[in-house]
Amino acid sequence: MTSDRRLVRWATTSARVVAGSVVAGAVVVGTVAGIAAPWPTLTASPVRIEATPAASDTVLACDGPLLALGRSAEQAGALSAAAPQQVLSGPADSGAVDSALTGSTGDGSGDATALRAQPLGGAPAPLAAAGSATATSEDLIGFAASACRPPLAESWLVAGATTTGANDLVVLGNPGDVPATVQLSVYGAQGVSTPPGGSNLVVAPGTQRVVPLAGLLLGEESPVVRVTASGAPVRASLQASLTRLLLPGGVDQAAPSAQADTHLVIPGVQILTAGGGDAGTVLRLLAPGAAATATVTLVPVGTATPGTPRTVPLEAGKPTSLDLSGVDLGAYTVDITADQPVVAGAWSATGFGQGADFAWYSPAPRISVPSAVAVAAGAGAALVLTADAGGGDATVTLTPADGSAPLTLAVPDGGSVSTAVAAGVYTLEASTPVRGAVTYSSTGALAGYPLWPANTAESAVTVLP
Repeated sequence: MTSDRRLVRWATTSARVVAGSVVAGAVVVGTVAGIAAPWPTLTASPVRIEATPAASDTVLACDGPLLALGRSAEQAGALSAAAPQQVLSGPADSGAVDSALTGSTGDGSGDATALRAQPLGGAPAPLAAAGSATATSEDLIGFAASACRPPLAESWLVAGATTTGANDLVVLGNPGDVPATVQLSVYGAQGVSTPPGGSNLVVAPGTQRVVPLAGLLLGEESPVVRVTASGAPVRASLQASLTRLLLPGGVDQAAPSAQADTHLVIPGVQILTAGGGDAGTVLRLLAPGAAATATVTLVPVGTATPGTPRTVPLEAGKPTSLDLSGVDLGAYTVDITADQPVVAGAWSATGFGQGADFAWYSPAPRISVPSAVAVAAGAGAALVLTADAGGGDATVTLTPADGSAPLTLAVPDGGSVSTAVAAGVYTLEASTPVRGAVTYSSTGALAGYPLWPANTAESAVTVLP
């Protein structure tokens, strides 16, 4: 009887084990099959909203009067206004409101002009302005012209010197409503540095701050200054002046470049002296990030026939100068291509004797939208337009804001043209993108500044809530 009971328990246990094994095997097989089989998918499409930001105000800041440093022994570090800047702006229906950028001089004579225009019809208001000044003092002489520009978060000043006879000034203007904190990095023969005098400079709203370039890096022949601003963008420029053997040798207000690039074009550089003992025209180049090889080509204004290209090796972070003298005298467009981003500026002089003047020329960006441009008052004013090679011929229409008859210009592919223009505000429209500059050349006066495109309407952005 006992044996029968044991047999029954054994049979029951065996059945349970077998059943459990079968179930476990089924679970394993089901799991493997479930993994191998395609699983149901659930795709969630995020909510996407296309939104176009509202157009912002058009804001321009001008350089202001020509400034002189240390005119009296009692106030060697004080600034004073040496010549007022004559500013013109328009068009008249832009609704622009003028204000002053104060603080460069203690008596207010050095105040610069800022302009602000609210959007019109949901788009940025067309607005352009430019100014010019002529200094005729014993310690400062020459003609300067510059365009009033929007403030930028980053600017490059490829101009000036801190050697004997140079008395150059970095001018920072803040037309905004909040303070800007500015860092000045200086590139020289020893590389890049951020001197104490260029660190954490606070430019209050509605003010202008002036920093002597010699206080940043002394004894430098070819400095380049990078200006970076946080809190608010700033309008940066460099006023350069020169004295040779106690005789003033010219003055200029050099325009900034917005960024380094692998292709730069400087229209309308005037080569007026054949060189000789001194270089009458010099190109300054800098590869700020990495070593580069640049190719420089001079294209005579009025033709599409380039000169012989010159190859220039550039060491990272160290400016290099190239003598452009030795060609036929006249106006040229300087075309620069490089295998790494570079910045550049060109310097030219009317001569080296008493009454000479000089100018700094900056690269011009492409203009692909109708843009308001301003021509400041000055003798020998000309508009120089150039079309990038390979972009095709361009037809440019220049319409004066005063209602005068428009002017049409044909710019050949890869070439440049020049035409005399009167002071005023114009609308520039081109069939294909062009670059341009306003230049001045007369007895004892030399200047030039690039044209910038209008602020275009904000493009749509995608918002993912």
